[in-house]
Amino acid sequence: MKKNILFVALLLVACGDKDNTFDATGTFEATEVTVSAEQTGKLLRFDVQEGGKVMAGVEVGCIDTVPLYLKARQIGAVRMVYQAQKPNTATQIAALRQQVAKAQQEVDRYTQLVKDGAANRKILDDSRSQLLVLQRQLAAQSATLGTSTRSLTAQMGTADVEKLQVVDQLRKCHIASPISGFVLEKYAEPGEFAVIGKPLFKVADTERLFLRAYITSRQLQQVRLGQRVTVFADYGNEKRSYPGIIAWIASKSEFTPKTILTDDERADLVYAMKVAVKNDGKIKIGMYGEVNFR
Repeated sequence: MKKNILFVALLLVACGDKDNTFDATGTFEATEVTVSAEQTGKLLRFDVQEGGKVMAGVEVGCIDTVPLYLKARQIGAVRMVYQAQKPNTATQIAALRQQVAKAQQEVDRYTQLVKDGAANRKILDDSRSQLLVLQRQLAAQSATLGTSTRSLTAQMGTADVEKLQVVDQLRKCHIASPISGFVLEKYAEPGEFAVIGKPLFKVADTERLFLRAYITSRQLQQVRLGQRVTVFADYGNEKRSYPGIIAWIASKSEFTPKTILTDDERADLVYAMKVAVKNDGKIKIGMYGEVNFR
């Protein structure tokens, strides 16, 4: 789950102070993601080092997949049993269909004989009753076989869903970072037993950093979302400028943190803001920075 690095002391400077070339200062922070195990099992491989770079979607580790593989094989075998039990409806009712067809021929023949006065009507009635019995038997057997087929088909569908679930679990055994960045912390080692939800490592996107600062209500009217500003990274004796864009402004005010100084010490409420900056590799997380709105 994404979260931002804890903020350190931020300094806001008086707008009326002509000696300063910036409107607010703060520290650079990055978007962080803590990658946790999505499956339970032994951590067979884990190619992650603190300070190392990882790429989004590229596998960096693997949890033991043997139990899930065997479960998938078992589900496949069960499905084959269901498949083998499905009745061949056409074959099983073929003989009964033939009897029905034969009885129908008898009825047609006796109908003609009775019409010609060459046969007793009772014989025709008996043949019709026999035909009706066979037709009902055919309908009943067809319904029974259909029910059995549908039941086994449903069981096969359940097995297919279970197998898809196992396939998804197998996929989750392969560990990858959702974002590209550098590993800040490593919480596990190869050979350890991982459980679902256990943190494995923390990665930060250092290519796109944010300078977080607080502004007063008077400064609020000077800024807007998407506004281009100038950001200065403080390297001690040297400052380097970067183009920045205001990416977020708090929708409500908050009490001034105790470590924050504003252009008006009586101002108790301030608004947080973030300025997005593309990192050239020199800006580090937690480094002090300044922003100029003009």
